[in-house]
Amino acid sequence: MKQLTKARGRYNINYNMKGTKMISLKIRAVGSSAGVILPRDLLNRLHLQEGDELFLVETPNGYELTPYNAEFAEQMKAAEKGMRRYRNTLRELAQ
Repeated sequence: MKQLTKARGRYNINYNMKGTKMISLKIRAVGSSAGVILPRDLLNRLHLQEGDELFLVETPNGYELTPYNAEFAEQMKAAEKGMRRYRNTLRELAQ
């Protein structure tokens, strides 16, 4: 059974062992570089569109392609902590 889950801003497609699905992707020349074409249905399931940024993350099980940027998430967490701590000062500066 196929499920689409969202965990910490990252979309994962999960399959049970009987329903494991592999998508074949072809590497194509893009100028002097190479690129991979993602099928439209995969883009829709991952809520992606042309121009969005993806990250290739090395995991113990291989590589994971994800729109989730862990470094940016950590930076936002630190910024939110600072905004909570200095909310009164920030409010005064905004006026």
